[in-house]
Amino acid sequence: MSKFPKFLMAASVAALTAAPAMAEKLGLGRAATDAEIAAWNLDVFPDGSNLPAGKGDVWTGEEVFAEACAVCHGEFAEGAGNWPKLAGGADTLDHEDPLKTVGSYWPYLSTTFDYVRRSMPFGAAGTLSDDDVYAIVAYILYSNDLVDDDFVLSKETFLDVAMPNAEGFIVDDREATEYGTYTNRCMSDCKSGAVEITTTVVFPGDPNSGTDATPISQAVMGTAAAAAAPAEAEVTEAAAEEPAAEEAAPAMALDAELVAKGEKVFKKCKACHKVGDGAKNGTGPILTGVYGRAAGTVDGFKYSKPMLAAAEGGLVWDEAELAAYLANPKKYMKGTKMSFAGLKKDADIAAILEFLKSHSQ
Repeated sequence: MSKFPKFLMAASVAALTAAPAMAEKLGLGRAATDAEIAAWNLDVFPDGSNLPAGKGDVWTGEEVFAEACAVCHGEFAEGAGNWPKLAGGADTLDHEDPLKTVGSYWPYLSTTFDYVRRSMPFGAAGTLSDDDVYAIVAYILYSNDLVDDDFVLSKETFLDVAMPNAEGFIVDDREATEYGTYTNRCMSDCKSGAVEITTTVVFPGDPNSGTDATPISQAVMGTAAAAAAPAEAEVTEAAAEEPAAEEAAPAMALDAELVAKGEKVFKKCKACHKVGDGAKNGTGPILTGVYGRAAGTVDGFKYSKPMLAAAEGGLVWDEAELAAYLANPKKYMKGTKMSFAGLKKDADIAAILEFLKSHSQ
């Protein structure tokens, strides 16, 4: 967190102290009343000690969120259009394009509560009751897999929630600790004499691996290159002598046209679920290999209690089970974390099954 610039702080203090005098001189304005100040003085301490009375559970939050928030943030807090995503993004902060959400980035739950109560819903800020705010925040936490579906948020349970990025911020103290140690940078004529390459770094094996770097002088580079050639030839000959690998099991027959249609239908799912190489769990588990997979077995995903119970009962995602689940998740499994209402068209279900099958070869 960077410090507030001193010159802006000074200007702000000067403006605040001068305002009453200027108002009196010009005959404009008046001092704010205690009630007016209280209406804006809503900030919540990180420890939740000054939270208002009230409470809200996950499922009430889902209903309020659908009515007041989903138009911008999606039914599952996955974001709609260019509006912010509130869920997902776990373990992406070290990526080139991180997804910063309440679950992945925000360090304090108090910030979420304060922002919802003070600024939401868009265009109608301040219209939510404290119970509604508690419920909405509970649902956002649930959408980020931070609480279970029976969780009730209140002042008493506020600190029970562990925000994943709580330790991810530091105070920007560079002005005190670093700035004084910097020297003037050289911008021209920084080195006298000629510049020549004396050493080359060689990466054995994969040149893009970035590991096991070995400095080799230019004098021996030619010898190293010559020695590498026969070794490479030996590897090629050895590979040719190896017995042929066993043939892979025949892949499932696929309808390419239906797979393409299924990929389009999957757009309804991709905010929460990912498929393909490198896919990672999001609000929902990855669906790569789901066709024919035992339920509740994706590593690193926190499943709901009903899903874990079904897994213990031996549920396997074959065509019939997937079709029934996709048609009406809540009817198929009471208490499921997936809030999606389901696919109403049999053709869409058939298409998405074929698409999932193509990612389960």
